[in-house]
Amino acid sequence: MNLFTWIFLTLLVGGALLEYWLLWRQVNSVRSHRDLVPAAFAERITLAQHQKAADYTLAQIQVERITILFNAVLLLGWTLGGGLEALHDLWQRTGWPELWQGAGLLISVLGISTLLELPISIWRTFGIEERFGFNRSNIRQFLSDQLLQLGLMLVISIPLVASILWLMGQAGSLWWLEAWLVWMLFTLSITWAYPTLIAPLFNKFSPLDEQQLRNRLEALLQRCGFHSRGMFVMDGSKRSAHGNAYFSGFGRNKRIVFFDTLLEQLAPDEIEAVLAHELGHFKHHHVLKGMLLMAVISLLGLALLGWLRQQAWFFAGLGISVQSDAMALSLFLLVIPVFTTVFTPIFSALSRRHEFEADDYAASQASAEALISGLVKMYRDNASTLTPDPLYSAFHHSHPPAAVRIAHLSPKIKR
Repeated sequence: MNLFTWIFLTLLVGGALLEYWLLWRQVNSVRSHRDLVPAAFAERITLAQHQKAADYTLAQIQVERITILFNAVLLLGWTLGGGLEALHDLWQRTGWPELWQGAGLLISVLGISTLLELPISIWRTFGIEERFGFNRSNIRQFLSDQLLQLGLMLVISIPLVASILWLMGQAGSLWWLEAWLVWMLFTLSITWAYPTLIAPLFNKFSPLDEQQLRNRLEALLQRCGFHSRGMFVMDGSKRSAHGNAYFSGFGRNKRIVFFDTLLEQLAPDEIEAVLAHELGHFKHHHVLKGMLLMAVISLLGLALLGWLRQQAWFFAGLGISVQSDAMALSLFLLVIPVFTTVFTPIFSALSRRHEFEADDYAASQASAEALISGLVKMYRDNASTLTPDPLYSAFHHSHPPAAVRIAHLSPKIKR
C-alpha cells in the first residue's frame, strides 16, 4: 500500500468515527430532553408530541448508523476490494468502443450502488416513516418511483457521461474547462426544465384555487417585486404526511409550490409568512450565490481531476491497476466525499446564515408572529426534534435549531 492508500483509509475511518461520535452526542441530547418540552414551545407543543419527535429522531439515527457503515464498506468494495476493476473487465469483454465501455462503467456503478441502497430506502419508508404515521405510499407506488428514477437517470446521465469522457479523450490538456462548461449547461438546463418536465412525472400540480389565499399571496409577491409562472399545489400527501413549500426553476420559469399537506396545516397568515421567507432567499440572491459557489467548486474539482488522472499513485493507491479516463472519473466521484467531509460544517453554517437572512426578510414583509406560529406547527407536524445537540447541528443542519430560530424571530414581533 502506498502513502495515498493510508491517507484514504485514515480519512475514511476517521470520517466514519467522527459521524458516529456526532450521532452519539445527538442521541444523548435528544434522550436527556425527551421528557420535558422546552419552555419556548411549552404552550404550543404537548409532551406527547415532543416525545414523538424525540423517538422519531432516535429511529432515524438507527438507520443513519447502518448507512454510515454500509457506505464505507461499499466504497472499500468498489476500490481496494476490486469491484470497480472487475466491472471494468466485464465491460471490456463487450468489445464496444472505449467511449461506450467507459460510459457503461460509470452508469453501472451508479445503478448498482442505487440497487444496493434499496433495502435501506425501504426500511426508511416502510419502517421508520410508516411507524410514525408519515408514510402514505405503498409498495406499488414505491417501486414505480424507483423505476421512473432509474429511467430518468439513464436518459439524463448517459449523454452527459459520454460527453465528458469524449472531452477527456479528445479536448487536450484543458479538457476539464470544456467539461465544466458542459456541466454548467447541463445543470442550468435541468434547473430550468425541472418544474414543467420532470416534477410532473412524479406528482400532480394544480393551480392554487383558494381565491382569498391566492389574493393575499399575490399581494405579497407584488410588494416584494417577485414574478413567477404561478402558484401551484402539489399532491405530496400521496406519499408522505410531511409538509413543505419551495420555489423551482429560474428566470421566467420560476414556480411557487405548496405541498397540499402544508396548506392543511397552516393558517393563511402563516402561509403568507412562510412564502415571505422563501421570497427572502431570492431577495438576498441566495439561489444565485449557491449556483455560483457550485460553479466554482465544480470547476476546481474538474481541474483537480485533470491532474489526478495523470498520477499513477492515484490509481494504485485505490487498488486499481487500470489507468483510463473512465476509471479516473469513477474513482474521483466515489472517493471525493471522503476528502471533503471537513468542509461540511462550513457549508452548513453558510446555509443557516441564509435562513436567518430569509427570516429577517419575512418579518419585514409579513408577520414575524405568524412565521413563528407556522414554523412551530411545522416542527410539530413533521416531528422535528426541538433539542438537537449543538455540535451535531452545527455540523449537519442546514437550518438553525428550532429554539435558536424562534429566539431570533421573537424580538421582531410587532407589539
